[in-house]
Amino acid sequence: MRATGIVRRIDDLGRVVVPKEIRRTLRIREGDSLEIYTDREGEIVLKKYSPMAEMKELAKQYVDTLAQNAGGVAAVTDRDHVIAVSSGGKKELFQKPISKELDQTLTDRNKVTATQDSGKYVSVTEEKNKYSCEIIYPIIAAGDVIGSVVLLSRNEEKKFGLTEEALVAFSANFLGKQMED
Repeated sequence: MRATGIVRRIDDLGRVVVPKEIRRTLRIREGDSLEIYTDREGEIVLKKYSPMAEMKELAKQYVDTLAQNAGGVAAVTDRDHVIAVSSGGKKELFQKPISKELDQTLTDRNKVTATQDSGKYVSVTEEKNKYSCEIIYPIIAAGDVIGSVVLLSRNEEKKFGLTEEALVAFSANFLGKQMED
């Protein structure tokens, strides 16, 4: 465990302030949930809670099915990372932090269907990728955006149409409903 050099006191109500620098680095926003637990050495661990983490196995099966039926590379993200990717995109996407652009798109609850040259393209991660076409739909559960379903294509001739959009929208709605149950 690394020392950060920041010391905070616990107040009379048992509260401690997580420093702004750490909140910014870990993308912890006001209203976010944190898991609190102890490890074997008696340290208290604060971990940003992701409700989507509980659905990793279902998301993995879902992206494989979506990619098989729609073509391209399918992925599911939570609000911080790519949590599931179909084969063909694992090396460049799996467990990578989502881009600030995608985070803002999710915050605004926007749906995106774009090509690289359309000017509306939103990069999934901060790393440069080789995808030419994309569809992104937010996953909404209990009124909150908890992640996204993404469909990507490397083939410049393959443009996604209404069928692929409907599949991605259905996937996002299905996963959102699963989180509510």
